[in-house]
Amino acid sequence: MTQTPTPAPLHFKLVIDAADPHTQADFWAAALHYEPEDNSALVERLLAAGALPGAATVEYHGRPAFRDLIAVRHPGDPHDETTGTGLGRRLLFQRVPEAKTVKNRLHLDLHAPEGRRADEVARLEALGARILREVDEPGGRWTVMCDPEGNEFCVQ
Repeated sequence: MTQTPTPAPLHFKLVIDAADPHTQADFWAAALHYEPEDNSALVERLLAAGALPGAATVEYHGRPAFRDLIAVRHPGDPHDETTGTGLGRRLLFQRVPEAKTVKNRLHLDLHAPEGRRADEVARLEALGARILREVDEPGGRWTVMCDPEGNEFCVQ
């Protein structure tokens, strides 16, 4: 009897629409203690080959970057040295023309260390997040916040 191999888990990234991807990347990198990806080597190769117009790039943290896309990744996860692309936990911010208008259908829950939720909320506020409401239910307590572009997330 032939045994069917178990499929490998799929790799994924969470993609977030943004008016200003680089500002969002900076916020979320600081919020999660992640690192912005450095895709400058890839951008430079594409520019040199004529495969990417200069108008599709910006300077980001002193190096060339894609104008409409930037990702942040967990600093402990692997990444491709030739492209700077993360191979693990990452958030990708993509420029879109429209503003956010309704509640998120998907959101992040940030888990603060025990007894440190208020400190974490204050730190996130200092980075540019806003408190939307405090929730205290039999199932738990958390703070609903939004990032600088209005995307909701929770801090537990």
